[in-house]
Amino acid sequence: MRRLLVTGGAGFIGANFCHYWTRTYPVDRVVVLDLLTYAGNLASIAPLIEARRVRFVHGDIADRIEVESLLGAEGIDTVVNFAAESHVDRSIEDPQSFLRTNVLGTQALLEAVRRAWSTGDLQERRFHHVSTDEVYGSLAPDDPASTESSPYLPSSPYAASKAAADHLVRAYARTYGVPCTISNCSNNYGPYQFPEKLLPLCIVNMLQGQALPIYGDGQHVRDWLHVEDHCRAIDAILRASAAGETWNVGGSGGDTNLAVVQALCDLVDAALTADASLAQRFPQCAVAAGRSSRSLIQHVRDRPGHDRRYCVDSSKLRERLAFSAATSLAAGLAGTVQWYLANDAWWRPILSGEYRDWYARQYPHAPGAAAP
Repeated sequence: MRRLLVTGGAGFIGANFCHYWTRTYPVDRVVVLDLLTYAGNLASIAPLIEARRVRFVHGDIADRIEVESLLGAEGIDTVVNFAAESHVDRSIEDPQSFLRTNVLGTQALLEAVRRAWSTGDLQERRFHHVSTDEVYGSLAPDDPASTESSPYLPSSPYAASKAAADHLVRAYARTYGVPCTISNCSNNYGPYQFPEKLLPLCIVNMLQGQALPIYGDGQHVRDWLHVEDHCRAIDAILRASAAGETWNVGGSGGDTNLAVVQALCDLVDAALTADASLAQRFPQCAVAAGRSSRSLIQHVRDRPGHDRRYCVDSSKLRERLAFSAATSLAAGLAGTVQWYLANDAWWRPILSGEYRDWYARQYPHAPGAAAP
């Protein structure tokens, strides 16, 4: 039986991981540590807390003493670190908060682990750090996909902070012997994703008749990874990887932002057309007005330093751990649209307060792009 500490477990990927792990390994002990900043949503794991499938602790990974105490009290043998500030646009607005959480927070967490695991069998313990493909920087159209040995060339404050965190994890493994692994994943999507990211932003905007803001020409290419596949990949790494390894986790292979948003538009339109009750629940949607959701697409000024293309080579994961993503982009997008249609009670409360203020700042020039 494992005893896991999942940091950032109320965030998008962390919450999905908690659902995946408790479903797959029901006898394991899962403790979630989350500071519940703007993107942390306790509602995402509330059923698990109520069913006593996980224990929730409100806390900060940067508080080394608190984390070390929690590790000892719970006898934690596995730490999966999802805790991070993760949105590039916000990192451009406020780089310092990204350095605090992603760099100093990761260091404090590693130090707590080092101290808590100073005795005992390290063979039975693992610190897994969840990172991003953005540390590799932008690729030209004909460049090969990034491998685990590709140089780090981060473009944004967010990517730079995650690159620094990766280096700290490797340093603690080399200097102190902390048994670490790292995964660098491509763009995740799926249930419980905070609607500042492209896909959920566009879905909820479609349902409310708001503009769909697309940076620049929309031809930026991303490798889309369904969050369930990401959770399965981390499971494979925890089960089968030796300490000290880094793993790229990729998904669909590469699609433009514009093409993905257009596919979402068609899926939303088809769902609302097929079920008249949905159009009644979302009376502001384009379909209710006899229009296509594609008519809401608005190209807005590109963000500074916007990477043109990301793509990771996941062959190491496939060949050595026999893992590959199982969810096609078409199936994953369809399931994601259905989830947001069925779970407006989850996302409607988010569209207020600090999120509304951020949205208005981010897209001031998008016609019809008033905050939801």
